[in-house]
Amino acid sequence: DFAEVIIGEDPRNIELIWERIFRTTFWGLGGGTVVNAAISAIDIALWDIKGKSLGVPVWQLLGGKTNDNLRTYASQLQFNWGENAGKQTLITPEEYAEVTRVAMADGYDCIKVDPVIFSDREDGKGPWKITGPLENRVIRTVRDRLAAMREAGGPDLDIILENHGNTDAISAIQIGKAVQDLRIFYYEEPCHPLNSKSMLEIRDNVDIPIAAGERIYTRFGYRPFLEDRSIHVIQPDICLCGGITEAKKICDMAYAYDCAVQIHVCGSPISKAAALQIEAVIPNFLIHEHHQRALNRESRATCLYDYQPVNGRYAVPDLPGIGQELTPETIERCSTVTVTRSKRYMS
Repeated sequence: DFAEVIIGEDPRNIELIWERIFRTTFWGLGGGTVVNAAISAIDIALWDIKGKSLGVPVWQLLGGKTNDNLRTYASQLQFNWGENAGKQTLITPEEYAEVTRVAMADGYDCIKVDPVIFSDREDGKGPWKITGPLENRVIRTVRDRLAAMREAGGPDLDIILENHGNTDAISAIQIGKAVQDLRIFYYEEPCHPLNSKSMLEIRDNVDIPIAAGERIYTRFGYRPFLEDRSIHVIQPDICLCGGITEAKKICDMAYAYDCAVQIHVCGSPISKAAALQIEAVIPNFLIHEHHQRALNRESRATCLYDYQPVNGRYAVPDLPGIGQELTPETIERCSTVTVTRSKRYMS
C-alpha cells in the first residue's frame, strides 16, 4: 500500500511523502497503532537521510536549538532503578522510598512512578480493583507509596504520577484528591487515553496538571484534547504519532493552547535520538523521559552511540541526521526485506 506512493520518490521530499501516505493510501487513511508506527518509521528514516545528506543534525533542519542540556526524569520507578536493579516489582512504601534515593543519587531531580499497577500483596498481583469506587486499602496503599517517595526525596523533588490508563474517571479522581497535597508534578493517563471527556472531568476535579498522549496519533487525534483543554502536558511518541514531521506539528499546535511537551520515550536508542531532535527545537519543551528500559545493556548495544543523561540532564547530539546508527551486528541479526511496488521478498 505504502510502496506505491514511496518508491521512486526523492527521500528529501519528506512532507510530500508523508501527505501521500496519509491521504492517498487505504491504511494511511484508516490509521491505528500498526499503521501509524509504519508511517513514523518511514518518516524518521527520511529525516535521518536528509540530515546526513546535508551533514547537519535534524534539529538544525527543524529551526535550530531552543533548548540544550535538557532536564530529564527517571521513569517507571515501580520497576526499580539502575542497570543492575534487583527486585522488579516494588510493593512496600520503604521500597518506594529507597528507589527514590537511588534515582536522586544518579542526579535526577524528577521521577515518575505508577503506584497503582501493583497490589499490596508480596507478588503485586490481585485481587486489586482500580476502576469505579475504590476500596480504602487501595487508596491508602497508593498514597503511602507516594508519601514515602515525597519524604525520601524532600520538598523540591518533582514526582510524576502515572496510571497507564488503568483507572477510570471515578477512581482517578479519588486517587488524585488523596495525593494532590503531595504536590504532584503532573498526572499521566489517569483514564482511557482516547477519552477526552473523562480526562476533562478529572481535570476539573483534581488540582494536578493532566498529561497524556503516547497513545494518541496525529494532530487530528490530539485536536479534541487541545480544544477542550483536557490535558496540560502532551506526550506524543515519535515512533507512533506519525514521525518527526507530525510530532513537530503536534507540538506547535499544543503551543497555541499553552500545553507543555514531554515526548514519550520508552527506551529505544532510535526513539531517544529522534526525540532529542524535536525537544531541542520546540519552545514548549518541559522535560525528557529516561525509561528504566533505557538502562538495559542489550538495548543500548543495538546502536553505535550510547546517549545517557549526566546528572539528570541530556546533551543534544550534534551528529548529522538523528545522530544515531544501528551497529553492524544489529543489522546482521535482522531480516532483510526488499519491497517493490507489487512484490515483497524476504531473506
